[in-house]
Amino acid sequence: MKVLMISADQFEDTELLFPLYRLQEAGVSVDIASLRAGVITGKHGYEATANKTLDAVNADDYDLLILPGGKAPVVVRKERKAIEIAKAFFRSNKPVAAICHGQQTLVSADLLKGRRATCYSNMVRELKDAGALYEDSEVVVDGNLVTSRQPSDLPAFMRETMRLLKKAFSAERKAA
Repeated sequence: MKVLMISADQFEDTELLFPLYRLQEAGVSVDIASLRAGVITGKHGYEATANKTLDAVNADDYDLLILPGGKAPVVVRKERKAIEIAKAFFRSNKPVAAICHGQQTLVSADLLKGRRATCYSNMVRELKDAGALYEDSEVVVDGNLVTSRQPSDLPAFMRETMRLLKKAFSAERKAA
């Protein structure tokens, strides 16, 4: 199993680090992709290493996409390659998990029309304008899409993300 996280400087620290460590704890390989390889810094000063540039990512190499929030998605959503990656995951029906403002990349990729989703409170209008069916819940699962609102939702977010990852892994093993 291999997971891709897309982020940039000013990510919400817990929304990147909590999933990263939870996945690593479960023995899952995680790549962090950003506009440039190297250290990216969160809003609260924590650092993570982006070991790939967006241009170096092949979505086919991954089983799950995670889009953390914070201020980073404002930058990420403007990157053509980030949009292409998100679309590739949806086309392949692979799990995608977005929290807080991470959904902004999915909005820019026009992937939320008719999908049930949640987000941080200050982007509810944007989500609805994109055609999403907004729900104010700690976690919303719509097929292979998992969304959550904020850092306090991380336990529910990761519970459902791990469930979808295990389901994808089981399906992959049966197909092999």
